[in-house]
Amino acid sequence: MIILYILLGLLALILVLALVAPRNYEVNRSVVINKSVPEVFNYIKHVKNQNDWSPWKQKDPNMKQEFIGTDGEIGFISKWEGNKDVGTGEQEIILIDENQRMETQLRFFKPWKSQSIGYFTVEELEPNQTKVVWGFKGVNPIPFNIMMLFFNFEKAVGKDFEEGLTKLKTVLER
Repeated sequence: MIILYILLGLLALILVLALVAPRNYEVNRSVVINKSVPEVFNYIKHVKNQNDWSPWKQKDPNMKQEFIGTDGEIGFISKWEGNKDVGTGEQEIILIDENQRMETQLRFFKPWKSQSIGYFTVEELEPNQTKVVWGFKGVNPIPFNIMMLFFNFEKAVGKDFEEGLTKLKTVLER
């Protein structure tokens, strides 16, 4: 009987944690690049260019990649299979609002399955100065949302975004 009470108590704890844990997440960072909006947007809308500045490409320079479709257009898919630091997944361009916003559907298969929306926005600050925001958002289904109580997703992914944006700025300002 004691084992049943313990199991019911654990189940109740998991249920309470799942109900109070955040389900939605969003992480973004920004950088100012000394180039015009069209120059910056034309570069970032081509997913293959991420190989030049992405922190994840640096974590596994030998990752296998496959590309389907025309880069820089809706429907283009970039697939990757890498080490434990980058996992396995794919990224599909789902929206291009020229010189304003680009969105991709990120589908991760390993080390765990999940889907998110990645996005870039650009904003002209001055004729040759562009603010770029790189973000990532999604919903964690119950009970996986519980891990958000114990893992600082904002800090972990945000650090990678900062590193990537710094390198993107360097690449574009050469």
